[in-house]
Amino acid sequence: LWGPPGVGKTSFARLLADLADYAFETLSAVMAGVKDIRAAVDRAKARQPQGTLLFVDEVHRFNKSQQDAFLPHIEDGTFIFVGATTENPSFELNSALLSRSRVYVLKDIPEEDLATLIKRAIDSDAGLKGEIALEKDVLHMMVQAASGDARRALNILEVASDLAEQGSDGKRAINASVLELTLQSSL
Repeated sequence: LWGPPGVGKTSFARLLADLADYAFETLSAVMAGVKDIRAAVDRAKARQPQGTLLFVDEVHRFNKSQQDAFLPHIEDGTFIFVGATTENPSFELNSALLSRSRVYVLKDIPEEDLATLIKRAIDSDAGLKGEIALEKDVLHMMVQAASGDARRALNILEVASDLAEQGSDGKRAINASVLELTLQSSL
């Protein structure tokens, strides 16, 4: 899965595992090495016949030998391999791994979808439960500042809601000045 930050690469991989009723195993190439790969392989083998989806975040950070460590296990079906990268896989992954993969490109999240995400976070019981009021045009400014990144949009909302003062209606109001302070202090 190739795409910019915050477009749902990890969420998409989790959804695939859930839909296939596979165990979800994850590695971060920033922190993992061949030892961690071997441990993930052992766990996948131990849970067979249940399938495993192995999600490798920042896969482009693995060197050639680390990438090669996946090959026999991809070929023998030990796990379904899903890598995530913000870099062009054609230049960052070795040809052996690429030849056993299909690259899907994920794009920035459209502005209207980011606006829906922010509204749901404000209104849902799992989110801010309607405790926030957005002044006119602030939603649009939040969406613009997020630049297609859902994670960034939710972080902006979280910091802004922490900085917002409670109004007479009992809701914390996020206005342009609160948003400006948020963007200066957190991003």
